[in-house]
Amino acid sequence: MDDSNTQAGFRQMDESTAEDWAIIGQHFVPFAGRLADRVLTHLKILDGDYGGFPIDRLQHSLQTATRAHRGGESEEYVVAALLHDIGDTLGSYNHPDIAAAILKPFVSDKLHWMVEHHGIFQGYYFFHYIGMDRDMRDNFRGHEHFEDTALFCEIYDQTAFDAAYDAAPLEFFEPMVRRVLSRPVNSVYKAIGESG
Repeated sequence: MDDSNTQAGFRQMDESTAEDWAIIGQHFVPFAGRLADRVLTHLKILDGDYGGFPIDRLQHSLQTATRAHRGGESEEYVVAALLHDIGDTLGSYNHPDIAAAILKPFVSDKLHWMVEHHGIFQGYYFFHYIGMDRDMRDNFRGHEHFEDTALFCEIYDQTAFDAAYDAAPLEFFEPMVRRVLSRPVNSVYKAIGESG
């Protein structure tokens, strides 16, 4: 098979041509279209990963999202709740940043900020037990999304460690994940998907 028509031919970007970028764009659109598959696959890695918690990380994610869904939150919010800890495996020291980066192109500024900062806000419930300042979130007091983030942690996140809770299965959230991750609203690359 001749790959010369399906791969760009440059060795460095300053040698690239419009034709090269047309080829790359043709590959980008289907690849980006499979983002939800990759995210759902990565969520499954959290299954069975307890890390000492009463339930595994997947169940915590499902409980958080289920509580948000049952609380009447928007689909975008529910997906953010589902993915808020997806970075636990790759970003052990900065997991909120991983989730926030995945969600940023697809959610509002409020939800992005909430996910990005939830680790510090969640610390209100346990930082004092590990020698840290539980009021670290107060550094953000007065921020327009402070109360929303505090409420996310209070109502949905810190309550989601109950082994007896009847959380919806991952399959329940799959259509939501697919819808939200198919609609970039905040990305420099958004135009590539729209032209494809």
